[in-house]
Amino acid sequence: QLQASGGGLVQAGGSLKLSCAASGRTYGAYHMGWFRQAPGKEREFVAIVSRSGARTYYADSVKGRFTISRDNAKNTLYLQMDSLKPDDTAVYYCAAGSGYGSSHSNYDYWGQGTLVTVSS
Repeated sequence: QLQASGGGLVQAGGSLKLSCAASGRTYGAYHMGWFRQAPGKEREFVAIVSRSGARTYYADSVKGRFTISRDNAKNTLYLQMDSLKPDDTAVYYCAAGSGYGSSHSNYDYWGQGTLVTVSS
């Protein structure tokens, strides 16, 4: 089970840090990713971190502004979001997968989402 938190309302240029708490003993066995879905749009990939945390990959739209990380001792995934823009407004979902990639098909488990709203 994945539980995302940390969303909220922030002004453009501000920062937020999302967390995703995972239950179960196999957290370290999965690659972990963040996706987002804006109103009226399809869910899109944001970032992924490998099982060990050594590898990361970002969507071009967030590269240089967002940082994904994980703490396997705490079974927790993070997304540090800086220099936020109104276009970043979306529901953010965490996901766990066996495959390393940006495709939805790589992910086996999904959290419930947390809303991020960036005002201009």
